Amino acid sequence: MAYATGNGGDHASTASIAELVQQLSEQTSRLAHQEVELAKTELAAKGKRAGIGAGMFGGAGALGFYALGALTAAAILGLATGVAGWLAALIVALVLGAFAGALALRGKTKVQQATPPIPEQATESVKEDVRWAKTRAQTARR
Repeated sequence: MAYATGNGGDHASTASIAELVQQLSEQTSRLAHQEVELAKTELAAKGKRAGIGAGMFGGAGALGFYALGALTAAAILGLATGVAGWLAALIVALVLGAFAGALALRGKTKVQQATPPIPEQATESVKEDVRWAKTRAQTARR
């Protein structure tokens, strides 16, 4: 760039401002790309946690179904004999019910950890980057 100014210092300061603007543009582009990658990674991790939690809810449902079957068998055996058969079935039903309850609580915790499905770290990082860019732009103007 050639400028027809009488002061050679003007050309050097103009070139350095142009270089600063170019560097800012390149860094902003690179930073935006990195923020998108961070958001993708964060959402993938939250999706995985939500999937694990949903799977645990499914497991709790299956064990709850078996517990209901065992309770039904306990009631039938209890009415039919009134002795040890129904007691054994009742114990099995209680154990399965306890496992179902534990899985349901764990599943609930996993789903809560995955919500809200917003990339919180990336959002905060972008806000920080905007503040940094504003500060740098103000400094470059001075």
